[in-house]
Amino acid sequence: MNLPNTWRILRRAGILPTFLLLAATLTSLIPLTFWNLLTTAERQSLPLFILFITVLALSAFIALWIRLHRQLFRPLARLESSVAQVNQGEPDAAIPQEGSGVLNKLVTDISSLTDELTHLYEDMDNRVARHTSRLAQKTASLKILYDVAASINQSDNLDELLLRFLRILKEMINGLAATVRLVQPDDQMRLVGSIGLDDSILSEHQMLPLDLCMCGAALSPGDILCNRQNQHCSKQLGRKMFGQDQVDLISVTLDHHDEVLGLYHIYVRKPGIAAREDIIDILQTIGSHLGMAIAKQRSDQDAHRLSIVEERTALAHELHDSLAQTLAGLRFQVRLLQDGIKKGDPNTLLTDVQRLSNGLDEAHTELRDLLHGFRAPPDQLGLVNGLRKIVERFQQETKIHSLFQQGCRDPGLSPTDEMQILRIAQECLANTRKHAEAHTVRVMITCHTDGNLMLLVEDDGIGFESVAKMGRPGEHIGLSIMQERARRLGGQLRIESEPGEGTRVELIYKPQHTMSHKF
Repeated sequence: MNLPNTWRILRRAGILPTFLLLAATLTSLIPLTFWNLLTTAERQSLPLFILFITVLALSAFIALWIRLHRQLFRPLARLESSVAQVNQGEPDAAIPQEGSGVLNKLVTDISSLTDELTHLYEDMDNRVARHTSRLAQKTASLKILYDVAASINQSDNLDELLLRFLRILKEMINGLAATVRLVQPDDQMRLVGSIGLDDSILSEHQMLPLDLCMCGAALSPGDILCNRQNQHCSKQLGRKMFGQDQVDLISVTLDHHDEVLGLYHIYVRKPGIAAREDIIDILQTIGSHLGMAIAKQRSDQDAHRLSIVEERTALAHELHDSLAQTLAGLRFQVRLLQDGIKKGDPNTLLTDVQRLSNGLDEAHTELRDLLHGFRAPPDQLGLVNGLRKIVERFQQETKIHSLFQQGCRDPGLSPTDEMQILRIAQECLANTRKHAEAHTVRVMITCHTDGNLMLLVEDDGIGFESVAKMGRPGEHIGLSIMQERARRLGGQLRIESEPGEGTRVELIYKPQHTMSHKF
């Protein structure tokens, strides 16, 4: 125990005199005892003296007790109670300094610690509140990101999607007004919509015509930043405008693969969100997601336009390869008829008229086949079912005994390849109907183990020696049409025929994907 500190505490508590008196009284009892033992003459006065000393010691003890209670025990009890309140979660519990007695300095120090603890608690509460607010904001931002990602594949109208997120982003950063613009193919910016100071959202057609700024720029209801003196612009335009010292312009780029596809402009009061890197990162992420949605829709539009072009190209090829060439043959036959009329040979005229009539029938049949093919596209039937339908129709129209044999499951080809194979089968049957004089026709499709697909069309008709001997120029151009289709398909076409032995046409084609197995 440090003796100087002890004397200082006793002196501060005011019990030092009492303590010294008690010490002196007790000390005086020692020589008195020795004196009593050595002298016996004055023993009669000893009881009175002992009584006096006892009373004096008792008084000193009582005074000391009162002082200790006021200056030490009671402050200790108060201090214990206050510390208990702090331990129970009440950092602002007050420790009274009045009557703290000898513990006054300790109470002062503890009060300082309590105040510091209170500030720490308040600072911690503020930090927790800020972090809670940021977490709530990040949760809302993540929900926005989820909505953007979900809307990429669900939204059919790009303008409605951009306008919906225009309001969401404005509310996210407490904006005053906002606009959204899209980059057009000519690199010009198209205004999709805006939100003005009245918080009403307007689309492009609802805003036209637009106001003109003093500098000549077009202003939508969402444009509120004035490059000139804002009071001047407000007076001239008759609307509320702000200067650059009042609002900040937040730009959110809608980009995809480093290509800018659009812009969100959001006006916020200064100091804005320049210091909030987390919000800026979220806005950039949202802009990238919306840029992906814009790129996807444009890609879908390009794919749709391409499909239309491909469909029209396929239609042009079909007309060129069938009906157009038949009509060209008819034109040649008309010239032959004209030459026959000039010569005046009746037999030649009758032959040419018959050929012309047959050509017209052939053109009419090809036109009907084309219409039927376009009304029932092969991707709805499949190659096997499509071939079966063609054979059934051929038998109904010609009364020729027709057989269809299936040597494998439907190979599942692309619609373009199925169309080419069906057209080759149709051309073979058309040549059989026009030239073969056949009694039986067989159409078979098989899948070989090497992955090749074979289409076989054969008849028991009159056959022929060569293409050059099958008639006059301009006739029987179906063989060249089939050869061209096989070339486009990437397959090989073999034609075998002898006079009186019928005709056999084989198409060998190897698809680019796995074929079905044989039965």
